[in-house]
Amino acid sequence: MGHRLLRINESIKETLSSVITAEGLKDPRVGFVTVTGVETTPDLRHAKVYVSVLGCKTDRALTMKALEKSRGFLQAKINASMHMKRTPQLQFFYDDTLDNALRLERALKREAEVLGAEPHEIPVPGMEPEEGDLADGPIDSGEVDVDDAGAADGEWDGDAGEHQSDGGEDDA
Repeated sequence: MGHRLLRINESIKETLSSVITAEGLKDPRVGFVTVTGVETTPDLRHAKVYVSVLGCKTDRALTMKALEKSRGFLQAKINASMHMKRTPQLQFFYDDTLDNALRLERALKREAEVLGAEPHEIPVPGMEPEEGDLADGPIDSGEVDVDDAGAADGEWDGDAGEHQSDGGEDDA
């Protein structure tokens, strides 16, 4: 989807949201409506408008019918605000994302009640030390002796330009 089409979708969404909520449709059947998304076809002839409606199923059905009836009025408002060559034909669809989220949340709560109180976060091994690990003491870090020049035994001393030995055999 191109950048232009995304801008058009967002503009249609903002226009419809303001017309439906701020200016308000005169139809008493329209309840609390939120425009959740708009998908316009690339030729700008059709637009799917996804809405979420607060209320029961009958309120939802009445609101969807009222939006379908006011489709011409809403398309005229889009045309007036966006000045497009073609105004897309609007199709309204109920967005059930919120319903699905609430249903999942209820299912998780029921499952938590059945299983009892369990922690919400799942501990990841290796991320946090267990309580018994700290009592064992520090892990052997393989201590390294450092000479007066600051180089560790057996390491190259870049400042002196020679290999530092650990005092054992000659390096020749």
